Amino acid sequence: MSSTESINLLGLDTAALTDLVGQWGGKPFRAKQLQRWIHQRGVDTFDQMTDLAREFRGQLTEHCSIHAPVASIEQRSTDGTRKWLFDVGKNNAVEAVFIPEDDRGTLCISSQAGCTVACPFCSTGYQGFNRNLTTAEIIGQLWYAKRALQADPPSARIGEGAPAATEPARVISNVVMMGMGEPLLNYDQVLGALRLMLDDNAYGLSRRRVTVSTSGVVPMMDRLGRDCPVALAVSLHAPNDALRDKLVPLNRKHPLAELLAACNRYLEYAPRDFITFEYIMLDGVNDTDQHARELITIAKQVRCKFNLIPFNPFPQSGLTRSPATRVRLFAQRLMDAGLVTTVRKTRGDDIAAACGQLAGDVKDRTRINERLPDRATIAIKQERG
Repeated sequence: MSSTESINLLGLDTAALTDLVGQWGGKPFRAKQLQRWIHQRGVDTFDQMTDLAREFRGQLTEHCSIHAPVASIEQRSTDGTRKWLFDVGKNNAVEAVFIPEDDRGTLCISSQAGCTVACPFCSTGYQGFNRNLTTAEIIGQLWYAKRALQADPPSARIGEGAPAATEPARVISNVVMMGMGEPLLNYDQVLGALRLMLDDNAYGLSRRRVTVSTSGVVPMMDRLGRDCPVALAVSLHAPNDALRDKLVPLNRKHPLAELLAACNRYLEYAPRDFITFEYIMLDGVNDTDQHARELITIAKQVRCKFNLIPFNPFPQSGLTRSPATRVRLFAQRLMDAGLVTTVRKTRGDDIAAACGQLAGDVKDRTRINERLPDRATIAIKQERG
């Protein structure tokens, strides 16, 4: 290791930390101590780790760092939703969104700067793809949000009198990888982040409280089932190949029959679970009674539930949201067939935080030139409170 290298400990799991500590003659339990200081207590300097020997802290300071993406902007919605814009360098930015609810607090995080899948109803896809995030950049969104929410918890009453999601000590109870990017096209880095989320010495989330959403990258679905079978959501959005080829271009590579078979293989690793099929409601495109009947046929092949998502319009799409009455009728058709069906409540509209709005107005790859104000201006605003 050269004297100029700095190892970012934020993205290292227990095994990697154990190896690192061992290079300095440390015992394996030191790695667990490090994890708890970094992920549970949220410290960012080694001097704060008071139960570690001074010599060991000196080695850490010399060779290592704890570095998360810089949150350049925070926005708050009237419904309690919070959004952070993270600068990940080289003119790229990604977003994470915290959604408080009565019984949980959900953090939606990103896995890529941009997205290659290019679904026409998702504004993120219109910005193109720049690069994959590292494990440290992915888990860093959770690390930062946890610190921010513990320092400034959701208010006791959110929106129209709803109680806070959880106690501050566990304000983030669920994590969903439904932000910018296709998680399974950044598999190794995402897997590292997932393992940290589940590690009792890091975030200690249960497997069912961590969800990966995929457009249907079949080979990686199989790997995830073997490696880390967290809750799985599939961006279905169409009940047949002809329509899904248009709405989810990845379908041309992995058509529905292949996708559904992969879903069933995944459930072999999580026999008590089900697949959540996400279905965006587009007026006159995929919201007819015939489409509902086709979905009912699909549901006979996979243990699943449906989450209907109102479309959040943006100028480039040329698409419109299904009327609320149509969404309710569509949901009722599925429920009448005995299918568990929910309609996602739109959250964070006023800060462009709702599903499909994470890229905002698309003018450059991540709009960072417009969305990152001068840092001096940010600092002044923060000082003024």
